[in-house]
Amino acid sequence: MAMSHSCHRKRNKTLGVPELIAIALGGMVGGGIFTILGISVAMVGAYTPIIILLGAILAALAAYAYIKLGVYYQDEGATYAFYKRTFPNSPFAASLIGWWVIFGYISTLALYAYTFSSYAISGFAYADSEFARKLVAGAVILLFTLVNVWSVKGMGKIEDLMVYSKLVILAIISFVLINNSQTSLPVLFQQNPDVSLLSIVIVASLTFVAYEGFQLVINAVNEMDEPEKNIPKVIYTALFLAMLIYVVISLGAILAIPFDDIIQNKEYALAAGAENVLGHWGTDLVIIGALLASSSAISGTVFGASRQVAAIAHDGYFPAVLAKRYNHIPVFAILAMATSAFLLVLAGNLEVILEFGSVTFLLVSLLMVYANYTIRHKTRSSLPITICAFIGLLAATLLILYYELTTQPQQLFFILGLYSLLTIGAWLYSKHHTQQAA
Repeated sequence: MAMSHSCHRKRNKTLGVPELIAIALGGMVGGGIFTILGISVAMVGAYTPIIILLGAILAALAAYAYIKLGVYYQDEGATYAFYKRTFPNSPFAASLIGWWVIFGYISTLALYAYTFSSYAISGFAYADSEFARKLVAGAVILLFTLVNVWSVKGMGKIEDLMVYSKLVILAIISFVLINNSQTSLPVLFQQNPDVSLLSIVIVASLTFVAYEGFQLVINAVNEMDEPEKNIPKVIYTALFLAMLIYVVISLGAILAIPFDDIIQNKEYALAAGAENVLGHWGTDLVIIGALLASSSAISGTVFGASRQVAAIAHDGYFPAVLAKRYNHIPVFAILAMATSAFLLVLAGNLEVILEFGSVTFLLVSLLMVYANYTIRHKTRSSLPITICAFIGLLAATLLILYYELTTQPQQLFFILGLYSLLTIGAWLYSKHHTQQAA
């Protein structure tokens, strides 16, 4: 049944299950643990592994809708295409979700590049230089832009190598940190008696962006075999592995590294803390793991999101040039994403980028759940799971906005300003699309 709703483009099956899992894990285990660790420990201390687990549950609820829609439609436009095809008479809604989700990907691309650069220069005298960080971030975005323009299969093999190498390194880091524990969880919980339930759920909402990336698999639907079987298998496997990695690493970090060290060095917390606990070799290992993790996240995000950009441009909601492909590769879409991500790196900082990405993907996931609810009988979705997903994602979105309003209103204004610009752009293109259709 699903096949009759699939994307009209011919499949070019070049990616197997290992490559697909690598793309999903590459998108998730990138800036993820390395980015959220310092921020989480600063806010909830010893409860960090718990909030990471809560974030995984929230991501799994969102993934349920993506999987159902992905199997039903089998369209590489993914998020955008699902909404457009579910609500075919709402061009502005289709344009808006397209603009939001793509700039959400751009924000995570910027996040991963910023994380890469923070770790790459952490051992140098200019480690705290914002200019140096942003320059290196731009260089790594350029590198993986060229990799993705070069070849789909080449990108897949490189992604395999980076992702599975980083999993081995992260497992070693986790084992060594836990083996060098300086304290115990009961002691840490006693030292953090004032952490409120509100703080825990707010930080859990912020960690949602660390699991963003699982949906990139759907963008590769034209490069995979048996989508109805592989989409759920790959997404659920990748989510479980990401959660396992995050929980174990965060547990090792809070047991082995003093909280002050983690909080003081948010951008490269693991590397700074590992040096005090494990010595120079420990720092080198963490840095290699972080560089591999963020590199594969950049590559996977550029690959998946550029296909969505091309699909949106093909429908007239982005400039037409972004739809052009050479050897099935959306070259101009890749270049546009890379340029926009670098501009965001120049304009923002780590925390703003993290929060913008979290809010964006919570909102977009909320809309995906709504779309799946609308056609739940066609996608054969569970009503209780769909309702739980909607409530959870809505609550998480409101909690982040509340946190921003009460603690950092200037960042909230910056985020709202970005949304205003995106909404105006989406409206202008939807109006142009409607005029052309008439």
